[in-house]
Amino acid sequence: MTLIEGKTVSQAVKERIKNEIARRGIEPCLAVILVGDDPASRIYVANKQKACEACGIRSLKYQLPKETTQKELLALVDRLNADKNVHGILCQLPLPKPLDKRPVLARIDPKKDVDCFHPNNVGKLWSSGAAFLPCTPAGVIELLNYYKIDCTGKRCVILGRSNIVGKPMAALMLKKDATVTICHSRTADLKAVCKEADILISAIGKPKFVTADMVKDGAVLIDVGINRMENGKLCGDVDFDAVKEKASFITPVPGGCGPMTIAMLMQNTLTAYDLQQK
Repeated sequence: MTLIEGKTVSQAVKERIKNEIARRGIEPCLAVILVGDDPASRIYVANKQKACEACGIRSLKYQLPKETTQKELLALVDRLNADKNVHGILCQLPLPKPLDKRPVLARIDPKKDVDCFHPNNVGKLWSSGAAFLPCTPAGVIELLNYYKIDCTGKRCVILGRSNIVGKPMAALMLKKDATVTICHSRTADLKAVCKEADILISAIGKPKFVTADMVKDGAVLIDVGINRMENGKLCGDVDFDAVKEKASFITPVPGGCGPMTIAMLMQNTLTAYDLQQK
């Protein structure tokens, strides 16, 4: 069993970005919008700002009160769209009620959409010519590439059909020439489907859901889930201790896919800068 070290790979990605920015003498800029005072969102935003600093990316944070109206939020997006010194725009989710994320994500300039949530970018992901890749799925692909895991012709099973991870993950794995199955809460005989997977990617947010009897011997296990147990410790969707001896490769939680999401956000910000120079 080989442990897939997300911290190591993410550091390599950020170092590559830092060197590229320094070599070219440029200053990409990422603007992050945070509405309300959700503790988890605050931590995520702080981590993104820290990564920006490490890579040489200028970071702007727009902290708005939870009482912010839809109109006010959209007006801020419009201002950032028009600012030529801002290259990437990210609206931290979830938004407090009653704000609707859909018009906000659709309002961000597709060339500044570093989360790849804009309908135009989602469409390009499934066709061709995508400038950005969604950060978490792109991070998984980076891990597979780093560890030289060949996906061609492999049976890939993805647990979860969310727009953020499951669906775009399927698109990227198809481009890697894997044969892809997406499973969800209505999937019949889920255990048998998972057991056929050469590569099993879980993103459902259920602690230790994937057990040893769901895993094929020698499978690659990618655990995107991050769950907090009653004792306060973090765990993934995969019961790590129960399945690690069956896996050929496995990601830990924490320290697996998590660090890759922010690393790929940095990559998308650099890509956005280049797009806007053309």
